[in-house]
Amino acid sequence: MDEKIKSKPVTIDEYILMQPENLREILNKVRRSIREVLPDAKECISWSMPTYKGKQNIIHFAAFKNHLGIYPGDKAIEYFKDRLDGYRFSKGAVQFQYNEPVPYDLIAQIAKWCHETGNHH
Repeated sequence: MDEKIKSKPVTIDEYILMQPENLREILNKVRRSIREVLPDAKECISWSMPTYKGKQNIIHFAAFKNHLGIYPGDKAIEYFKDRLDGYRFSKGAVQFQYNEPVPYDLIAQIAKWCHETGNHH
């Protein structure tokens, strides 16, 4: 049985350590990018994903086999739609493929926008 299923992470550190080694650097960079723009946000695990919270959830991210998912909510996706051209996205999520450069600055800008505009989910 998969260890990830048996034990769920309680902290972002645990979440990152449970991921394949080749993804940990990417996840740590995403974490640092978000922390730079949301220094006062609380880090936690929500919906089994690393989450940044103010009064409400601001943004989540998660590692998948072939992509990084970020979950900023539908209003952020709509606002940043022009900048997301070339990426897979849906109503409240964006996928960044690992075989392409991860746009850490864009992720940070989305997180900052969510926090500043109060568009939490």
